[in-house]
Amino acid sequence: MLQVSRDFKDEVDELHAFLTTLAPEDWDRETGFMEWTPWDVVAHLHYFDLVSRVSLEGEEAFAPERNALIQAVAKGRTNKEIARERFEGLDAKALLEAWHQTARALADALGSAEPKQRLPWFGPDMGVPMFTTARYMETWAHAQEIYDLVGAQRSHTDRIKNVATIGVKTFGWTFVNRGLEVPGPMPYVRLVAPSGEIWEWGEPDEAECVRGDALDFCQVVTQGRNVADTALEVTGPVATRWMSIAQCFAGGAVDPPPPGTRGPAA
Repeated sequence: MLQVSRDFKDEVDELHAFLTTLAPEDWDRETGFMEWTPWDVVAHLHYFDLVSRVSLEGEEAFAPERNALIQAVAKGRTNKEIARERFEGLDAKALLEAWHQTARALADALGSAEPKQRLPWFGPDMGVPMFTTARYMETWAHAQEIYDLVGAQRSHTDRIKNVATIGVKTFGWTFVNRGLEVPGPMPYVRLVAPSGEIWEWGEPDEAECVRGDALDFCQVVTQGRNVADTALEVTGPVATRWMSIAQCFAGGAVDPPPPGTRGPAA
């Protein structure tokens, strides 16, 4: 079984355990992310985990799902609205358990799939390891807004290297997705993991680099935090531009939250 699949399953279980501690009224409170509630977050994750299971069946099975979502978006429907319409009959408890069961099954299915298999998606096809990494990233990132909402302390493990990895891999795409020219080679990235281990990408370069805590980097590339609200050391015009608009998730270009607007204090 792929390590990232185990990581994904562990992240799902950790988030599920945390969500069971929410008070009933918390499920209807708006988080700092696009006014989504915890119910909306879980519905969104559940929707795309279900769609991911279909992706494993190949292009012919997946095409109707892709077309349906594209048509809904073309009509002005948001991801939040699409998920609400699909699961409107489920209360928080039923939705939580349905998502947990589906996500765990998805992790198992991805973990036993042929790693070289290409899975269709709403953008470019992805190999199984990167597809699984993307599901991990999405789950981890959306969980943060719920932790922020209730002011709960969150512990992190070296599993977040999956997020850092996809953050690095999407350096060029961050610019291309905005119709911008990639400004140069990816800056050197040196991060300190939760365990204290050092993670590095690229050749050491004092002129263009991003250094600091891995958690800060992961929160910036997932747009859970503005880089100004972290302790990252960003050096060089390319690195500075990248961190100001970094986006490791699929979809149209999205701006990071303004400084001071995301986090427990906010």
